[in-house]
Amino acid sequence: QVQLVESGGALVQPGGSLRLSCAASGIRFIIYNMGWYRQAPGKQRELIANINSVGSTNYADSVKGRFAISKDNANNTVYLQMNSLKPADTAIYYCNAVKIVGSRISYWGQGTQVTVSS
Repeated sequence: QVQLVESGGALVQPGGSLRLSCAASGIRFIIYNMGWYRQAPGKQRELIANINSVGSTNYADSVKGRFAISKDNANNTVYLQMNSLKPADTAIYYCNAVKIVGSRISYWGQGTQVTVSS
């Protein structure tokens, strides 16, 4: 069974940093693209960062230069390092996996809450 479990969300002051983790089971990163999405109150879920099977990354303009996605294939874990956090970053953050061969099936975690407030 495929499972994605996010952790690391917290309340942090503006300008602070957090590192989110997504522990994956039941998938092989070599055939999956991994991504982080977020959904803020009253807004649609948006893609903020992804990393493909060979480590190439992409970022939304809103987080470029502040966030960094990475992965540890040995531990089957994806990370999102978030620096210089702003109140606008407040959202539930979700981990996503998309198979890049065959069915291209997609999986989601349950999310972790990030709140940026003074």
